[in-house]
Amino acid sequence: MPIFTAGDGTRLAYHVRGEGEPLVVLPGGPMRASAYLGGLGGLDAHRRLVLLDLRGTGESAVPADPATYRCDRLVDDVEALRVHLGLDRTDLLAHSAGGSLAVLYAARHPERVGRLALITATPWALGMPATAGHRLTAARLRRDEPWFPAAFPAYEAWLAGSGDFDDVFLPFFYGRWDDTARAHAAGEEEQVNEEACDLYGSTGAYDPPATRAALARLTAPVLVLAGELDGGPAPDLARRAADAFPAAELAVQPGAGHYPWLDDPEWFAGRVGEFLTRPAQRPPRPAVRTPS
Repeated sequence: MPIFTAGDGTRLAYHVRGEGEPLVVLPGGPMRASAYLGGLGGLDAHRRLVLLDLRGTGESAVPADPATYRCDRLVDDVEALRVHLGLDRTDLLAHSAGGSLAVLYAARHPERVGRLALITATPWALGMPATAGHRLTAARLRRDEPWFPAAFPAYEAWLAGSGDFDDVFLPFFYGRWDDTARAHAAGEEEQVNEEACDLYGSTGAYDPPATRAALARLTAPVLVLAGELDGGPAPDLARRAADAFPAAELAVQPGAGHYPWLDDPEWFAGRVGEFLTRPAQRPPRPAVRTPS
């Protein structure tokens, strides 16, 4: 297991899967160990995945200062990993809450990003949170599922703040509530650093106007991928987030929830792999004027 040292001396770990050009992968949660990402549905057949365990998660050390769990301060860890890997520019993939970290990295270091893939990423860093309304609209799409009658009232109460989180509504986060999804969901509790989770988006983490302005300098291609059945972000919110980037495309995976590589691995790996391996487009040549 490779180790590198962050600027404040915290020892950070990452895990490597697959062969080929490196793709730095930032997990969500927030602050969930990267193990839940696996091989991203076979994406490791296209690229060498460099799965970062954020500080205080997985195999990475707990920092001396808990304030460094804040999303904007984690940008320095991503940059330290790029330097450690010896990359002039890095391709980035981020899932869920990790998307805000990737966006802040791209805003601060636009010249260091080759390509950026945001997978079901709630765009907190852009000042665009997923609302209860988004989530309930997506949840109602599942009304024909056998678990829906028991799950929906508990989900609605939780989103309204009148009920606690309940495992009964976990199916809303997956496009297919099968044995694979159940096993994946069961691993979350031991993979998330709850203290770090609470601090990730704490006061000062995000400055959406400044981030939007900085992203104007980003020339890297961006893929924003949403799940058709996901409420956080719903496809419409993902579409609006894509508009914040100079060169972004939106993909909506049919029948997918918040973990699209589990719902249809072949579709996911094919679509994301195509984006990551597509030849870079050269800027158009200026027109040549001929004397009249």
